[in-house]
Amino acid sequence: MRGPGEQTLKQASAPPRDERLPIMIDLKKAMLAPTMVFKDPKDVVANVELTRDQKIEILRRWEYDARQLEVAEEEAGMAVRQPDMFDRVVQALHALDVERDIEHTPPTK
Repeated sequence: MRGPGEQTLKQASAPPRDERLPIMIDLKKAMLAPTMVFKDPKDVVANVELTRDQKIEILRRWEYDARQLEVAEEEAGMAVRQPDMFDRVVQALHALDVERDIEHTPPTK
């Protein structure tokens, strides 16, 4: 029981997700190292802050990095840690109606 003068404390609740201010991404960082900003290529496609051209540029960088990492891991005799990452990047580019950039690919074996 509460004594006179005691008040019930209301817990503050976070505002609903759609009322929160959007989190601004670091565009320079996203352009140079997409995995430092995004967890998955589909997150780039879904981002409402980026223009279509920015999404394409980020995904193309991710595509290049993913292919380069696969080649390096294969050459070192290591198991490729994320063998599907390259495919997920290509799928994200296709979601934007963009084809792979075959002119700017890292060296292969």
